[in-house]
Amino acid sequence: MSTDTRGLVAAESSTAELLSGGLVALSLLLVAGGLVGLLDLVPMTATVGGLAFATLQGAGLALLGLGVLGVGIASRTGLVESQPSRSAGLLAGGAFALVGLVVGGLVGAFALGLSTLWPVAALLVGATAGAVTVLPREDLGSTVVPALTAVVAGLVVVTGVVEPGWSWQMGDLSATLHGDVAVPLVTVVAGLLAAWTAAKAYGGFGSRGRQLGAWLLVGANAAWMVALLVGLVAFVTIRGFEPMTRGIRYGLFVQPWTWFYFPPIEEYVIIEAPVVWFYWPFVMEGVALTNELNGVLPAIVGTFWLVAGAVTFAVPLGVGAAVFLTEYAEQGRFTGLVEVSTNGLWSTPSIVYGLFGLAFLVPRLGNTTSILSGQLVLGFMLLPLVVITSREALKSVPDSYRDASAALGVSKWETIRSVVLPAALPGVITGVILGVGRIAGETAPILLVMVSDPFPSQAARVVRGSFHFTGSFPFVAVPTVDLVQSSSALPYQLYAIISAGVGQRPDFAWGTALVLLLVVLSFYAVGIASRVYFRRKLDQ
Repeated sequence: MSTDTRGLVAAESSTAELLSGGLVALSLLLVAGGLVGLLDLVPMTATVGGLAFATLQGAGLALLGLGVLGVGIASRTGLVESQPSRSAGLLAGGAFALVGLVVGGLVGAFALGLSTLWPVAALLVGATAGAVTVLPREDLGSTVVPALTAVVAGLVVVTGVVEPGWSWQMGDLSATLHGDVAVPLVTVVAGLLAAWTAAKAYGGFGSRGRQLGAWLLVGANAAWMVALLVGLVAFVTIRGFEPMTRGIRYGLFVQPWTWFYFPPIEEYVIIEAPVVWFYWPFVMEGVALTNELNGVLPAIVGTFWLVAGAVTFAVPLGVGAAVFLTEYAEQGRFTGLVEVSTNGLWSTPSIVYGLFGLAFLVPRLGNTTSILSGQLVLGFMLLPLVVITSREALKSVPDSYRDASAALGVSKWETIRSVVLPAALPGVITGVILGVGRIAGETAPILLVMVSDPFPSQAARVVRGSFHFTGSFPFVAVPTVDLVQSSSALPYQLYAIISAGVGQRPDFAWGTALVLLLVVLSFYAVGIASRVYFRRKLDQ
């Protein structure tokens, strides 16, 4: 008499997958909580459901570790169906040995007080962790070390051995480790290890389990990068929004510029009538003793002129060089040398560009710091990236485009101008966006070649006069452009606030940081919109 056990096996398999999937979800939840704690979005001392946030994290880690260990034991004893390999592998063994090395060193130095012998404890624990991972079958080797790490870390936090108010002077080092950092950091590390193991268990170990574990780690890495970006923007926004928007007023009156005088705008006002006015001190004022609220208008104007000048200088030269190197020059030693040179120039530290500008440009441009010197220096920094990305974009254009144009009798230059360049334009714009994001936040070069007063009261008057017709030759008057003058910029002004003592003016510093972030993001937005527009034009 035969018994059909397929339903039982399917039920057991479903239960194991459900348990492993729940452990993965719990792991990721704990990792997210640890990141929230590290970014200080939720203090570790905050209470959730009557319990401290740190205590909840510790209890979750202990529960997670027990669950992971239970899954490994269930697989090893045959309670659930799985296909583990004979060993977890040397890669996992090396990773867990490194974890054991760190844990052993911390326990030996902090808990056991081994001032000189803690390296011995670290080596012993690391070697044991590696052996426990490599020697047993995969289901035990992959689960024991992450499970014990999570359980021990959770118990340490729950029992109060390490808590938000805890601190540890790290031996003879000047650094001090605080509980507000230690608890969420341990939660993130232990949670990621347990998540990787639980994902392997969900796949039944073996090749499928390793694949799922790898996918989870790659996905967690991508999520971490996104969370870091979002957390950074959120942190700066939370700190800087109130000081940046302080003092905003708006209303309706007849002569707006008699109450608030803005020299760059006053000369263009030709209508005196009831109008809606808007006054934002932080972005419409400079720094002066007579101001009710100080602002960063001169720094915003200086940053705009810097980026505009650098892009105007670097983009035509970079794209032209890329066109010559890709479409006209023979691929050989010369083009290889240019490629190596541009890669080296792009990786050159920005302070080197600043020193070059100070030694070469400043003495030849009025022997004083100026906007023009800053534009040229940042243009030199941007130029290599424009050349690199433009060459790659041109190379990505299929040769069939060129051949089809040539078959129609179109000249080579007309083919490049009307076919190749439009097809490569999205890639070129992407390179410009990346470059602008870097140069807009540079401090060291402009510190040497552009700025003088870190907190000016008025913005630089680069354009003076207006375009109008005259009664004498040449019958047209054009504005005067004066770039040989000093100006401030947002990154330098932020540096000046910090170096002067950020503790004295924290609100102004965070407001400036938020404005700088918005300016950079606005450049990105313009570039992304341009890229989308040209891609749509190509698809039509």
